[in-house]
Amino acid sequence: MTLALGLSGLLGEVSVSFWIPTAVLAAALAIKLPGIIKMWRDPMLRAVGGLLLFACAVFVFAAPRTIAWTNRVTGVPNIAAPWVYSLLTALCASWLLLITAWRNGRSDSAQTRRVTRWVVAAYAGVVVALWVLFALADVPVERLRDLDTYYATTPFMREEILLYLVAHTVACSVTARLIWNWIRTDGLDGWLRWGLRLLGVGYATNLCFDAAKLTAVVARWTGHDLDWLSTDVAPAGACVSATLVAVGFIVPHAGQYLHERWHVRLRRRALGPLYQLTRAVTGEREPFAPHAPAELRLIRRETFIRDALLQLSRHLDEDLRERSYRAALSLGFEPDRAKALAAAVTLLHAAGGERPPRAEYAGSPSGPDTTYLLKEIQAVSQALRHPDEITAVRARAAAPAESVPAHE
Repeated sequence: MTLALGLSGLLGEVSVSFWIPTAVLAAALAIKLPGIIKMWRDPMLRAVGGLLLFACAVFVFAAPRTIAWTNRVTGVPNIAAPWVYSLLTALCASWLLLITAWRNGRSDSAQTRRVTRWVVAAYAGVVVALWVLFALADVPVERLRDLDTYYATTPFMREEILLYLVAHTVACSVTARLIWNWIRTDGLDGWLRWGLRLLGVGYATNLCFDAAKLTAVVARWTGHDLDWLSTDVAPAGACVSATLVAVGFIVPHAGQYLHERWHVRLRRRALGPLYQLTRAVTGEREPFAPHAPAELRLIRRETFIRDALLQLSRHLDEDLRERSYRAALSLGFEPDRAKALAAAVTLLHAAGGERPPRAEYAGSPSGPDTTYLLKEIQAVSQALRHPDEITAVRARAAAPAESVPAHE
């Protein structure tokens, strides 16, 4: 008993903020909203939108201050209880609708419609029953935090409390199990898999909410006092669960977005050596736009480099490129790497002011073939980061022809 009171006091000192999960859920909804509006006919996206919307509403209206406001505005003591229970029941239905949409694919099949109708009908019936039971119950004393245990033995209110907890437990158990089954399937994107893991943990944590609430209620039935489980442990578990669920929805989108932006930045940075070389040759620089999107900055750098390479192409020594390619192969480089090193040697040769004989391309009005050079600027730029390899290839290419082994 002393341990329980001590734990209750400790948890009582910890302020469980309902607004933290609300903010995270609202952020998840904001991220998902454009896709939901654009593809409204998609049952899965509709279910996600409903889930996040009801989850936000639950935490907004379950906050003690909002409960007091709702009771005061309506003038009915504890009317916030069936309202919050109804929102929570609607949230449970949205969980099952989301899983139904996933289980049956994105197509609006007959099976999906049938299960959807069943879920909506069952949980709508629960909502109606909640309001009927509340109308029959006698709950004159306003309770902001401990209503479930305070009225746990009150006729009709007792059944209402048990009804919403059972509906919540069933929906949470089914959703958690199906999500963990989903995680074990093959072919999932890494970010999606992490998001599902967070969702699975979040729904599993929700069961702690149910366990704490039911234990406290049953204790009241048997004449014991474990109210701290309902007033302190259960809300904390609900906040943690909602935050994990919200982050689970955010991670796939935010993770993929950040991954793509990071990849774009890496590609632009990888072009640095080739950009510096072409800039030195042309005496110009790419347009400066520090606030431009990363994709646009990458495109501008690629365009600048290709334009500069076209100007430099008439000075490229095709014979040197061929000799450098064979030299790179003889040094043990793979063909793709050898091509990049050969192109780098040729570019440095032309950038240094050395020009091939003009008569060399008399039979080719278009000059050297720049297809590879313009297409594989990333590979060429990467080769420029290794001057020791370029030096070795250049030295081997300058050796007498008979000293360079031939490769197929």
